[in-house]
Amino acid sequence: MKYESLTKEELKSNLSAEKKKYNSFLKEKLALDMSRGKPASDQLDLAMPLLSELSKDTKFPKGPDYRNYGLLDGIPELKKLFSELFDIPEEYVFLGGNSSLNLMYDMVSDSLLTGVLGSTPWVRLPAKVKFICPVPGYDRHFNICEKLGIEMISVPMTEDGPDMNIVESLVASDPYIKGIWCVPRFSNPGGVVYSEEVVRRLATMKTAAADFRIYYDNSYFVHVLSDDAPKLENIFRIAKEFGTEDRIYMFSSTSKITFAGGGVSMIAASPKNIASIKEKMGWKTIGFNKIWQYAHYLFLESAEHVKSIMNEQAKLIRPKFDVVLDAFDKAFGDSDTVTWNTPKGGYFICLKCMNDTAKQIWTLCKKAGLTITPAGASHPLHFDDSDSYLRIAPTYPSLEDLKKATDVLLTVVKIVTIEKLLEK
Repeated sequence: MKYESLTKEELKSNLSAEKKKYNSFLKEKLALDMSRGKPASDQLDLAMPLLSELSKDTKFPKGPDYRNYGLLDGIPELKKLFSELFDIPEEYVFLGGNSSLNLMYDMVSDSLLTGVLGSTPWVRLPAKVKFICPVPGYDRHFNICEKLGIEMISVPMTEDGPDMNIVESLVASDPYIKGIWCVPRFSNPGGVVYSEEVVRRLATMKTAAADFRIYYDNSYFVHVLSDDAPKLENIFRIAKEFGTEDRIYMFSSTSKITFAGGGVSMIAASPKNIASIKEKMGWKTIGFNKIWQYAHYLFLESAEHVKSIMNEQAKLIRPKFDVVLDAFDKAFGDSDTVTWNTPKGGYFICLKCMNDTAKQIWTLCKKAGLTITPAGASHPLHFDDSDSYLRIAPTYPSLEDLKKATDVLLTVVKIVTIEKLLEK
């Protein structure tokens, strides 16, 4: 419904009906959660055969014993599989533990304390270092900067990726801008796939800081929901052509391919960067879990098999996105005041409501027993100056719970939207 075209009396009538519905939700004592992009149990069930890949009869490959110390950068079989998935050389791959977020934190904190390829450690610089943060973006990226005392500069996202005119101007003029956070395929939360032009400009732009790095969080690289989902240009191929491949740290993991709490993470980087990463990791650990890495290799098998696994995941996830998107369209399909993206992959829907309403929507949802991601989470320091963005995560609830959660959410959005229109 196009609420902005209704008369005052029509708005009041609709508001009364929606408030009555909301009060009925309050009586139900609901406990619904669509706050984070967690896989549902049926998705995790697809990975259960992974647990039986290793047995007393398992024969490890000849060479270093995977049950022992060594191979700090990971086992060659799984490195090769990641290199196939991303179309990069095997020597660019470093395997970590279960969390790519942990690797991101390590890379930022190590740069603060020890510098980047011989540069001055950031904590010794005469001014605070800064990161560019495309918004709406991923709250955990912003939390790393916040906790480590890094200043964040918000840059708006476009339908093709970060606004590169702003990004290029900033990084060319300020030597204290040391990084940019990127989720290049199916961005969190907007579902954007960076265009070839954006990827090329990131790889080739002039930077005032020699130790500037792109923190390229490619978490959803195979998490496709639609057959016509855009491809992502290979940033390493472009960067190598222009001599800027040292600029890129690419992160990913199997967290939403196998087990969310028990996958394998990786960094992809140039040989110079990999040598530095291995040196610094050697100060912290003798090595990650190579036995579990090998189990993953046996289960995942090949890049093609990974894609077939993700096709099965999509069959479970796509209907949930359809439930939410269809409900949004039915409620606000012809509205200009409430809009959203239709993602072709990833885990989120970005809902943009009227200005100065997101916090109120979150509060009323919470009161009704629905937990959604807090308003402001998609912006640095949890501050969305428009107070309009909400991240919606459809994957975790059952279909029945998701339908109820979406009903609660839309009832609240209607109430707050109508009240805001009546104020005007």
